[in-house]
Amino acid sequence: MTTTATIGQTPRIDRYPAYVYDLPALRDHMAQIRQHLKGIEIYYAVKANPDVELLRVLHDYVDGFEVSSGGELSHVQAHFPDKPLALSGPGKTDAELSSPGVTRLHVESIGELQRLIDSGRSADILLRVNLALPVEGASLTMGGGATPFGMDPDTVNEAMTLLSAQDAVRVHGIHAHLASGLDAPHMLKLAAEILAYARSHGFSEINLGGGMAVSYADPGKRFDWQMYGEGLRELRQSGEVLRIEPGRSITVYCGEYVVQVIDVKRVHGESFAIVTGGTHHIRTPATKNHDQPVVITGEDEDEPVTLVGQLCTPKDTLSRRVHINVKPGDVVRFAMAGAYAWNISHHDFLMHPHPEFHYIR
Repeated sequence: MTTTATIGQTPRIDRYPAYVYDLPALRDHMAQIRQHLKGIEIYYAVKANPDVELLRVLHDYVDGFEVSSGGELSHVQAHFPDKPLALSGPGKTDAELSSPGVTRLHVESIGELQRLIDSGRSADILLRVNLALPVEGASLTMGGGATPFGMDPDTVNEAMTLLSAQDAVRVHGIHAHLASGLDAPHMLKLAAEILAYARSHGFSEINLGGGMAVSYADPGKRFDWQMYGEGLRELRQSGEVLRIEPGRSITVYCGEYVVQVIDVKRVHGESFAIVTGGTHHIRTPATKNHDQPVVITGEDEDEPVTLVGQLCTPKDTLSRRVHINVKPGDVVRFAMAGAYAWNISHHDFLMHPHPEFHYIR
């Protein structure tokens, strides 16, 4: 079931659990990002949340969409055929390499490049590079050393030799998404190193990827888009195209996961509240081993309660030792559920009903 509500209203929820997406909040957040990133291309990383209503909001603010599979590609093309698309991913099939309508294809390996050349198709590409750069402070690393992503500098040189022997596949620059969970100063330091490498090889189109830090422990702490935008404009040289691919940092704040308390119990002196839903609907707490932020109204309670879902596993924990007073029938709202939540979850484990989706417009 899907319902909508206007600004300032709470959508009517008849069945829990449910997702609630605040579209005006997303629009305001994206407008601020766009303002701070003047002169820098922004492609939204669809993997963070492919919900069509969210994509409709973002469509007017981003330069394109970054997709990482044939499924995401078809999904976006069906709804937004006018928008430029970049296709990423470390394991592209031959069908994906031959997908029509891709503005930039991010090539991950010599094998992938050779298959593309052998296909005889025309393509505009970026080479994904994996540079041996320090990525201090990252929550997740895709580069900086031996990982399955991208090509090291020696392999990039080999790729350039392959490209020079033909003219159907045209290289425009590099893609370098090395890490996630970085603040603006660390992102700018990394960007400076990536740009130095790109310039040394004559590349003028540089995709710096995403990975802007998001704090589930401190939801009020946001990535410094103003510092990042100003820093990138200072780093950019004349004639260079700089592109970024944020995902989580754009949509995470616009979503809530809303559940209802089924039971409250004490076990060995600890209080637990079992709620509808769980990590089969919002996998982020289990994936990142964190507590999903709870929207607390009223005064904090002295005795904490751990909020868990309906699954038959102790890993189905949403938030630990939260200072709230709950009883069966109460509604609990989890914040920061707008990215890497429903779309990455194991929906059919135990075959519980799927959540409803509601939108504030």
